Amino acid sequence: MGYVKIEERLDKIIESYIFDHSFKMTILIEKNKLGNFDVLYANSLAVQYFSAEVQQSADCFFGDLWIPIKRKLQTQTNIMTEIQSNRDGTNVLFELDIQCHTEKCEREIIFIDLRERLDIKAERESQTELLHKYNSVIEHNLDPIITIDKNFKVIYANRAVYLAFGYRFKELSGRSIFNLATEVEVGEFKLFLSRSLAGESIEMDGTPIFHKKGHLLPTYLKTIPVFVNEDVKEVQLILRDTSVHQKNNEKLFFLSYHDHLTGLWNRRAMKEHFTEDSLFSLKSDKRLSFIHLGLDRFKLINESLGHNGADEILKMVAERLKVICPASARLYRNGSDEFIVSLQNHSVPKTEKFAQQLLNDFGKPFYFNHQEYFISASIGIAVYPEDGKTLEDLLRKSEQALVFVKDRGRSHYRFYQEEMNSSFPDEALMESHLRRAIELNELTVHYQPQVDLKTGQISSFEALLRWNNGKFGFVSPVQFIPIAEDSGLIHGIGDWVLDQVCRQLKEWQEKQFKAIRIAVNISPKQFRMENFVDKLKKKIAYYGIVPSSLEVEITEGALTKIDETISTLNELKKIGIFISVDDFGTGYSSLSYLKQYPIDIIKIDRSFIKDIETDVKNEAIAKTIISLAHSLGMEVIAEGVEKDLQATILLEAKCQKAQGFLYSKAVPADEIVERYFTNKV
Repeated sequence: MGYVKIEERLDKIIESYIFDHSFKMTILIEKNKLGNFDVLYANSLAVQYFSAEVQQSADCFFGDLWIPIKRKLQTQTNIMTEIQSNRDGTNVLFELDIQCHTEKCEREIIFIDLRERLDIKAERESQTELLHKYNSVIEHNLDPIITIDKNFKVIYANRAVYLAFGYRFKELSGRSIFNLATEVEVGEFKLFLSRSLAGESIEMDGTPIFHKKGHLLPTYLKTIPVFVNEDVKEVQLILRDTSVHQKNNEKLFFLSYHDHLTGLWNRRAMKEHFTEDSLFSLKSDKRLSFIHLGLDRFKLINESLGHNGADEILKMVAERLKVICPASARLYRNGSDEFIVSLQNHSVPKTEKFAQQLLNDFGKPFYFNHQEYFISASIGIAVYPEDGKTLEDLLRKSEQALVFVKDRGRSHYRFYQEEMNSSFPDEALMESHLRRAIELNELTVHYQPQVDLKTGQISSFEALLRWNNGKFGFVSPVQFIPIAEDSGLIHGIGDWVLDQVCRQLKEWQEKQFKAIRIAVNISPKQFRMENFVDKLKKKIAYYGIVPSSLEVEITEGALTKIDETISTLNELKKIGIFISVDDFGTGYSSLSYLKQYPIDIIKIDRSFIKDIETDVKNEAIAKTIISLAHSLGMEVIAEGVEKDLQATILLEAKCQKAQGFLYSKAVPADEIVERYFTNKV
C-alpha cells in the first residue's frame, strides 16, 4: 500500500487507520478557511479508482460522487451508510464510512472509506443473519461467556455471567478482564489469555475468579479465539464455576484423611505424611518424634455418660490438643481414646517439655452438661529413626511405652526403651492364656496396706490381682483387666478374687489376728449383675466371715443408673459391707450424685496426688474433695502417695488414710502376716 507522507501529527492516526482498513478506498479530507474541503491523502485504491491526484479539492477528486458525500457530511458525523451514484451511465452502490477527528488546534480531519458493492444489500442481510446466529449462540449459552479484545478489555458478557458471577455486561464493559482475578493469579492468567490471542484454544482449571459480592470462586476457563482474515480479533472466554464440584471433592478428601468424629487426621493420613516426614528427617538429620497419648480410664466416661456423651468429651479433648500443639506438629486420632502427635525437628528436651505441657493441660476439667470431668492422660514416645524406620514399628513401640506408663501409675510420660518390648504381647494370644489362668494357678491376690495418716496404724488393705503367666511372665493389670472385661472373663475372675479374699479373711479371723478390712475392686459389669448381692451373701455365709471386714470398691462408672445402683448399695449396707468409690474425680466428679448413695469411703485418684506438692491445682482439687467428703460423713483415702511431703499435705487437709509406694507396694498374704500380724492380736 502506498500513501503520501503528510504532517507528523497525523502519522499515527493515518498508519493505524490505513492498516485497519486497507481493503477499502481511504481518503482524508479537511475543511479549509473558505468552507470548502481539500483532499489531504488518498490510498492507492482511491487514487486508482478516481484517477485523480491528491492535494486538490474534494469535488474535483470525487467528481459527481462528491454531492451525496457532501450531503451526508452536512447532516451527520461518524456515520456508516450507503450512497448511490450514476457513474459512466451505470448505477453504482457504495458503502460509505465517515469518521471525524478534531486535532488539538481545532483542525477537523475527516476519514472517508468507500467500497463499491453491487451486491452489498444481499451480503449485508447474510452478514446480519450470521451475526444474529453468532450472538444467539453466545447470549443463550448456559455457560458464562465473556468476550475480550486484544487489549484484554471486556467487550461483551452474556446473561449467564450475571447468573454465575453477579456481573451485568454494563458493569464489565471496557474493564480489564484481569480485574476479576487475584493479584497472585494475574501473571498466569495473562499468559493464558496471551496464548489464546496468539491463536490457541486452551483451557485452565482452578483459577479463582472474583464474584461481584467479593468472594472467590474456583473457575474452569476455556478460550476460543475468534479469527477474521486469519487474524485473532477477539477471544471468547468460557467460565464455569466449579465450587460445587470442588466442595464435593474436598469433602470426600476430608473424609478420606480425617477422623469423622473429631476432624483430626486419621491413620491413612499418618501413613502418607510419614513418607514425607521421614524423608525430610533423614535428609536434615533431624529427629521425628511420635507422642502416643492415651486417656486414662476413659472406659469410665463411656460407662458414665454413654457413647454420645463420651464422643462429646473426645471432641473436647481433640480441640484442647489442637490448641496445645505447635503449628509444625501433626495431630492424629489413633482410634478410640488414643491420639498421636508427630513432632518434626524436636530435640529430646523440647519433646519432654511438650509432653509435660500436655500432661499439665489435662489437669484442667472438661465440662459436659454442667458437670466437671477430670481426665488424666499417659504418654509413650518413640523416635525416628532410633526406635524404628517404619511407621508400624514406631507406633508399636510408642504404644509399648504408653502401656509401660499406665502400668506404673499413669499420668506421666516415658520414651521407648528396649526392655519394654518383652512386656507387650499380642492381646489375642494373651486372652487365650488368661482363659486358663485360674486353672493353671497363675493368678494370685496381693494386698496393699492403707495407713492411718495420724497414727501410722494399719487396719485395712486393698486386694490387688496379679498374673504370672508361663509365657509372658508378670503381666500388668493395666493390660489384662481390660481384656478380661472385653471378653467377659471378668465375671469368673471377679468371683475367684472374692473367694480368695473371703478365704483369707476367714484364715486370719480363725488365727485371731487383729480385726482388719479388705477392699475388693468390683468391675461395673460384675456389679450390675442381678445376682451380685446374692452371690456375695452366699460367700460371706459359706466362709463365715464378719461382713464388716469386707469392703466393696466400685468405680464411678458403676453409679450411672441411679435406681439400680441405690437398690444394690442399700442391700450391701443391710448386710454390713463397707462401700467405697475408687479413683474418685475421674468420672462424675460430683458429690451431688454421691449424697444419694450410702457410700462410706472416697478414694482420691492418684492423678490428683501426683505432684500435689508442686501443683497448686492438684492440691486444691484434693483438698476440695476431702472437705466435701467429710461434709457428707465419708472417710477419705488417697491413692498413689509416694513422698513424705505429699503425706504431710494430705494430713494437714484431714485426709484419714493413704496408700502407695511410700508405705508399701502390694505384697502376698504371707508377707502381710509377717509384717503386720505376727504377735499382734
